[in-house]
Amino acid sequence: MGIQPDAKTPTVEEWNFTIEQQLDRNTSLRVAYVGSHGYHQFISIDPNSIPAQICTNAAGCQAGGTTAAGVPVGQALQSRVAQGAQYIPVGTRPTTFVSNGFFWYSEGNTSYNALQIDVNHRLSQGFQIRGNYTWSKNLDHNSALTIAQGANQPQMVMDRNDLRRDWGPSALNVSHQASFSAHYDLPFGKGQRWVNNLSNIANKIIGGWQLNQITTLLSGFPFTPQIGLNRSGDGDTRNPDRPNLNSSLTGAVVTGNPNQWFDPNAFSLPAYGTFGNLGRGRFTGPGLTEVDLSVLKNIAMTERIGLQFRAEFFNLMNHTNYASPNQTVFTNTGSAVAPNYSINPTAGLITNLATTPRQIQFGLKLTF
Repeated sequence: MGIQPDAKTPTVEEWNFTIEQQLDRNTSLRVAYVGSHGYHQFISIDPNSIPAQICTNAAGCQAGGTTAAGVPVGQALQSRVAQGAQYIPVGTRPTTFVSNGFFWYSEGNTSYNALQIDVNHRLSQGFQIRGNYTWSKNLDHNSALTIAQGANQPQMVMDRNDLRRDWGPSALNVSHQASFSAHYDLPFGKGQRWVNNLSNIANKIIGGWQLNQITTLLSGFPFTPQIGLNRSGDGDTRNPDRPNLNSSLTGAVVTGNPNQWFDPNAFSLPAYGTFGNLGRGRFTGPGLTEVDLSVLKNIAMTERIGLQFRAEFFNLMNHTNYASPNQTVFTNTGSAVAPNYSINPTAGLITNLATTPRQIQFGLKLTF
């Protein structure tokens, strides 16, 4: 493990253009274009993997990488590619005294472009509301420098000598994001619009109520189906290779079913010693919808002492927000030297939630 010895300083350039317009006395509209470009960003690579080559032999080339090293030519774990095709030659890692490497190199780029719309109605007659929407595209070469940072993305780039193959949606890319928040002081009780002729005791019961809500809407995060093994044989076993897209599939790849979010039959195994043609972050996982609500009651006990009652509802609608699906498409039911690859029975299965089910809590707060 290590870091590139001559690493560059990660740099991000940002720009934006914003127009704001007052719609009425208490309401404003803001529309903005926001962009950024990053370079010298850290990416995770295995510098001890076998570099891919282009076959220049008219008769074709033998492919298989480390997986096929020591296996007789023409047997399992090898394939033959045509002239002009990219392949991993049969052989060992460049440095044979160590196996995998896990290094951070400052070779990555990032790109972000977004349209942002914000409408804000400032507090007026006890009512305040704000809504915003963002339509964006976030691209990079590598989002998850460690596997814990991105369950929906590979930890490392697939081909360290061709970073363009990993240029795609960032693990944190959300194309559409909207949120709405509101605050309302209910107009009941003394000094309010309605039911304002009350005794002190009745006012303590009816007056001082407040409603607050936050609604969050997100489109899904991208995910990248993976083979589940180092089919290319380049030696980077930390980063299972990506499969090929099955051109014969006629239906939708993403089914939307949490038991099988994507159809594993949409993918096929690439030949030994070659990379699959699937791009990184090609498909989108489940979206998210959540409504949070709070009800507050402020009671003035004396001039200096107050009591506040709170009832808070998280995920009020009890909407099921699913996490990312299992991205491993294939499984080996044979052995390492005599593999038998089949569809992973849990491919596309979602086993976790992105948010909790409905939660309700109550509280009392004494202020003095």
